[in-house]
Order: sequence, then C-alpha cells, then structure tokens
Amino acid sequence: MIAVPPEVLARLRPLRLHMRLGAAGHGHGLHASQQRGSGLEFSQYRSYEPGDDLRQVDWKLFARSDRYFVREAERESPLSLWIVLDATASMTQVDQARPHTTRLDIAKEIAACAIQLALQGSDRFGLVAVNDAQVQPTASGLGARHRDRCLLALDAMRSAGRWPDATRLSPAWNMLTPRSLVLLLSDCFDDAVVEMAEKLAATGRDVCIVQVLMADERDFPYRGGHLFVDTENAATLLGDADALRSEYLQRFADARAELQARCTRVGIRLATHFADTPIDAPLQALFSAQARTA
Repeated sequence: MIAVPPEVLARLRPLRLHMRLGAAGHGHGLHASQQRGSGLEFSQYRSYEPGDDLRQVDWKLFARSDRYFVREAERESPLSLWIVLDATASMTQVDQARPHTTRLDIAKEIAACAIQLALQGSDRFGLVAVNDAQVQPTASGLGARHRDRCLLALDAMRSAGRWPDATRLSPAWNMLTPRSLVLLLSDCFDDAVVEMAEKLAATGRDVCIVQVLMADERDFPYRGGHLFVDTENAATLLGDADALRSEYLQRFADARAELQARCTRVGIRLATHFADTPIDAPLQALFSAQARTA
C-alpha cells in the first residue's frame, strides 16, 4: 500500500485544505480545520503515526498499554475533497532516469499526500479514477480506515485508454457535488480533461489542478535519431532530436502558458509538478499559509 514518507508527513503537518474565499457562493472565507471544543465527538483510536500532533495522544491509554494511540474526532466537515485521477494511457510516461516510475505512480503519491491533508483536517475525502474503460469512484468518507480504503484503491489503479466522453463521466459528475473541493491530477494533454475542470468550476466546485509532468518533457534530453510514440493512439514520429529540440521547447512553454491562462479565467488554482521535485511541492503551492493569502 502507498505510504507517505515520514519526512513528507512532517512537511505536510502545517498544511490544511481550504476553499477559496467565497467559494460556491458562501462567504465563510477560508476553511478552518481541526476544530476544537463543542461539535466534536470521539470516533475511534488509531495507532500513532509520524507527524501526528502529540496533543492528540491519549497518555492515559499509553500508561496502561505502553503503546501510543491517537484519539480521532469526527464532525460534519464544511469541506469535502474529491481527488480525480487521470488514468489514461498517457499517464504511463516515464523518464529515462527513472524508467520504473510512471506519471500515474507520481499522481498516486500526490493523491496520498492530499488524503493525509484531509485526514489531519478532519475533512471528508473520496477518489475517482477516470479513463475510457472505467470511471471508478471510492465514495467520500472520514478517518483513518477510509484513508486505508482509498490507498488500496490507489494501488489498484492502472493506466489505459483515453479520456471518456461526457456520458461516461456523468456518474462522477453527480458525485462531485457543488461546494466540493476538487483536486484533479493529470498531465492535461487532452483538452477534454481541462474542459471538464472548467465546467466543474463554472458550476460551483472549487477546482485545483496539479499538472503532473516528467523531467524529460521539461528538458528534452534526447540526442540524435529518436522514435517518439503517442501512448494513447500509438502514433509515432521518427526524427532528429537535436533538430526538434528548439521547436518542441517553445511549443511546450506555449502550452503551459495557455493552460495557466485558461485556469485563471475561470478561477481554477493550478500547480505544476515535475517528476524530479518533492512530491508534496504542488500541495505546498496550493495550500500553504502563503497560498491562503495569495
């Protein structure tokens, strides 16, 4: 099962998910997490994990059992996170330096980090994996047990096919209710992916996109004759990488600028993640204290 490394857990600890000011027509401002006092009810104990707040440790239970347990509280959360993963064939892309780590593997790790943020903020969270063979949801829930269910679902996800049409997407659309925080993890190479995000944003969802890109896509490190293959439609291009480099890098930069402009126009928060950067970097960009005031 996917596990968030202890050093990443430590960096995630100060972060909390938040909706944009006035999101979905509500004027409550930024989401306040980990509320204390009235309205919280004890839910369950779970084993202590690195990064947990020591104030949540039940020290009386520790004295009796010589083991660390954390008290989990449950409340009706004003925030519901839905993580939408692009599981199309383009997510099988790898870098030359890391040939066994796909784009989907990286998206899964980011999703696991986002689940951790929801867990530590006592927020609801669910998953939807999307390609033309499946629109597979893991229903929204709370707590450590639901986190484990979601992590198992992430492990089982596989890349295949293309992005489905609107008819196939309708079940997922109905689950991503207004007032939801939607985190879309994709390479955003298919225009239909961005169109879905725009429609969600236009109908009351607070949408964030993490564009997952490989280092080779950024740097184009290829030399000499090279065969380039489109993983979704099997189209190929045989060419001289050195001759193609300048035009490719310009088109790559233009495409990223166009995506940023589209997101800005409809109020979507966009973060770009490259495969050779820390896995929590896009969530830091989206949900840090600085991001709240940006």
